[in-house]
This record gives sequence, C-alpha cells and structure tokens, in this order.
Amino acid sequence: MQAWYLLATEPAVSIVSSVNDVSSEQAKASAGELLAAIGAVRRVARRAVSGSPTAQALSPGRSELLRLAARRPGIGVAEAAAELRLAPNSVSTMVSHLAEDGLLSRGKAATDGRSVRLTVTDEGARRVGQWRDLRAELAGRALSRLSAADQEALRNAIPALSRLAEQMEEL
Repeated sequence: MQAWYLLATEPAVSIVSSVNDVSSEQAKASAGELLAAIGAVRRVARRAVSGSPTAQALSPGRSELLRLAARRPGIGVAEAAAELRLAPNSVSTMVSHLAEDGLLSRGKAATDGRSVRLTVTDEGARRVGQWRDLRAELAGRALSRLSAADQEALRNAIPALSRLAEQMEEL
C-alpha cells in the first residue's frame, strides 16, 4: 500500500517512469530465472552425454566449437571465437586439440592461403550426431512426462527463445 500511495501522489510522468522501472526490474528477474532454467537443462543434458559409455564427451568449450563447425563448415577461427565469445587464442588451442583427436580438420581458405577454415571430420560428425541423439532422447523422454499444457508452453516458447538469442547477439 505504501508504494501505491507514493505512486499516486507523484505527477503522471513519474508514474509512467515508475511503471517502466518496475517492468525493467521484473524483466531482469525473469531473465535471471530464464537463464538459470536454461543452464540447468544444458547441465543435465551435458551430464547425460558425459555419463554415457559410448558418447566420449568433450569439455563444454570443445563440444560447442565442434558443433559450431558442424553447423557452419568452413568457419574461420576468428569467426568461431567471435560467435562463441571466446578469445581467439583459446579457440585456436581448442582447434589444435580437436584436430589431434581427429574430430576437426583445418584447411586453407581458397582466397587467402593464410586463413584457416574449419571442417568436421567424419568421426567428428559421428560424435556430434551421437551427442545430439542422446540429448534429444533425454529431452524427449522428459517432455513426454510433462503435462500437455507444459509441452505446449515449451513448443510455443521456441520461436521466442530464438528471437531472444538473436537480440542478445546484437547487444
């Protein structure tokens, strides 16, 4: 009641500003909860892959880099570093390890012989597919145990989550 009284006694401009501030605080709180929930889902999926005797899990960073190279064959190290928001030297080190493991190959760019282009090897593609299958199976089983309303809410959230990712990339 006290907060309402203060809002009601302020000029109209302050009321709008206060409402926007509350909305902004609510958005921050919701964002924190959303990121925590997404993080929990990712951790559970990662543990499922690392706990599988056939999956041969990698560190999260190497796994992300390998999946990125599978999605974008021919990506450069600097591009990968920018997309993963990691230092180029860290990505370069991961590339070396993945290449040593036979999961990633480095080729020269056609236009610039100094630039390295990354492609996933057949073994790397097999690994990525295996992880994707394990994670999809786990998520599918878990989704099937949710109520129809929760399943629909998650399906409906997918486009909004994709747009959220795009907006976050632009910031």
